[in-house]
Amino acid sequence: MKPIYVTQPTLPPLTEFIPYLEQIWDNKILTNGGTFHQQLEQALCEYLGVKHLALFANGTIALITALQALRITGEVITTPYSFVATAHSLLWNGIKPVFVDIDPTTLNLDPDKIEAAITPQTTAIMPVHCYGYPCNVARIQDIADNYNLKVIYDAAHAFGVKDNNGGLLNHGDLSVLSFHATKVFNTFEGGAIVCPDEKTKRRIDHLKNFGFVDEVTVVAAGINGKMSEINAAFGLLQLKGIDDALAKRKMIDARYREGLKNVAEIRCTNVGKHSANYAYFPIFVEHNRDALYEKLKANNIFGRRYFYPLISDFPMYRGLPSAAQSNLPVARQMANEVICLPMYANLEPEQQNFIIELITTGEKNECK
Repeated sequence: MKPIYVTQPTLPPLTEFIPYLEQIWDNKILTNGGTFHQQLEQALCEYLGVKHLALFANGTIALITALQALRITGEVITTPYSFVATAHSLLWNGIKPVFVDIDPTTLNLDPDKIEAAITPQTTAIMPVHCYGYPCNVARIQDIADNYNLKVIYDAAHAFGVKDNNGGLLNHGDLSVLSFHATKVFNTFEGGAIVCPDEKTKRRIDHLKNFGFVDEVTVVAAGINGKMSEINAAFGLLQLKGIDDALAKRKMIDARYREGLKNVAEIRCTNVGKHSANYAYFPIFVEHNRDALYEKLKANNIFGRRYFYPLISDFPMYRGLPSAAQSNLPVARQMANEVICLPMYANLEPEQQNFIIELITTGEKNECK
């Protein structure tokens, strides 16, 4: 069996990409908001059901810029159960992360724990739609409104996810996407900020281009966060096949749930209760998680323990009062139990069956 990794990008035939490259060469515009950049912004707004969207070179720079765009300072409440870029974006802006525990079902920030973490220095909440499962956006917004806080969603996993009111990305003051190669929709590397209005998008566009308004006017200490034409062109090509990719991911998710439903000491997320884009397939192993992880790896199945360790365990964060183990019992339990199994559109049924057989050999429970 060849190695099977937790994610693998869906690549269209190279011949389909060549006409885009030829047009870039003919236009002689490689960056700075070229034709494909503008086309992709418009196409993504239409597909995602949002009014304004600013493309970025990657999701991390987009997070950093989103915080700058809203002039966030002081303390920001966030989750320890995420990729490190979530908290790193705060440190890059001189902001103190305040970690709050997660809900055991959604794996997102627990709204019941947020208020107790608010101090006079708190200026914003940065929740994560973990694995693409929606946060409790109504509760979070109520808290933010009561305390006059901004809400920036790290929506790196949530491309195309909807809730009862439509697109999930329309909640909060800003939502930030990642288009990294491992994501459901990718541009090799890339990201975006979903903006509520044209004025906010204009400020964000200035910030991602060194603060330039025109060739002689700089209005902010911006950064170089622009997406290249090659990345934008690849995104346009990827967008053509996104619905097919999502349909395949849904079938893979269903096969995992059926194959693992009677495995003792393993549970899956109750995704049926939530909108999803099937970005990941996490399982939670109650005992001997690492033994199963090593068993899979020994058979060329390279799952990932997303998210282990917790962000709060890394040296730059573990000294914070909110990083104390006693403050984050649910997040710690999830981190100690999780394995994300291979999940991508081109995962073949025989490969998936092999993974399921490795897990079920010797062992029964609830993947509903």
